[in-house]
Amino acid sequence: MKMPPFSFGTTDWSKIEVTEHPGETGKAYWRTQYFGGEDNKIRVRMVEYTPGYLADHWCSKGHILLCLEGQLETTLKDGRTFTLKPGMSYQVGDSAEAHQSHTQSGAKLFIVD
Repeated sequence: MKMPPFSFGTTDWSKIEVTEHPGETGKAYWRTQYFGGEDNKIRVRMVEYTPGYLADHWCSKGHILLCLEGQLETTLKDGRTFTLKPGMSYQVGDSAEAHQSHTQSGAKLFIVD
């Protein structure tokens, strides 16, 4: 990710519109901001997964993800699994390792990609 110059700013996430994204089971609620130019937009999200959420796809997009609340299970295509609890993060590059997320209890995440 290249971060070209853009102005300093703050975000009140409670004022950002929520969009709903159904999973295979459960739902994800995103609050999304974009920064930078069209040629290299940086997407920053506050995401909440409902209890029982399972992503409906294997994701190949790179992310830096911080777990704020709850617990998130992430499975890689090769079968390895990782558990994030509050204060833990993961990072993966574009097209590096496909991953799929799920949560039994629900989770709140801060994601940059």
